[in-house]
Amino acid sequence: MLTKTRWLLLKRPGNLSETQEIKLGELLQYNLRSVRAYLLKEEFQFFWSYASPYWAGQFLDKWCKKTMRSKIEPMKKVSRMLRGHRELLLNWFRAKGQLSSGVVEGFNTKVKLTSRKSFGFRTFRGAEIVLYHALGALPEPEFTHRFC
Repeated sequence: MLTKTRWLLLKRPGNLSETQEIKLGELLQYNLRSVRAYLLKEEFQFFWSYASPYWAGQFLDKWCKKTMRSKIEPMKKVSRMLRGHRELLLNWFRAKGQLSSGVVEGFNTKVKLTSRKSFGFRTFRGAEIVLYHALGALPEPEFTHRFC
């Protein structure tokens, strides 16, 4: 019954071919754990459609409660992880979806590259100055003295 259906459950519904859609429709008629896990996964996609952090939090709480009652251990593990990161997830809604982790990844790459280049510096202070120079728009460190 489940042969050659693994990718059907992992793909998004919009990316399925016509034959895959038919096969998935047949598969969804059965009350299997994998099918229930697929339905929970697809239901969670509605989380990202909310605009308000309050209602997104309500949905997240309800989804986690439903998932914990599902008796599917991998899904319970995901639910516990989401509950642990609830406030961080809701920060995305507070920022109105305008923040992306791509910027952070770019900065991390620049820092790694700069620290590799500054390998020969004797003090951390020298490497710190090079990092401030390379990253450009970051605030400069506070000094105890100000020079005119």
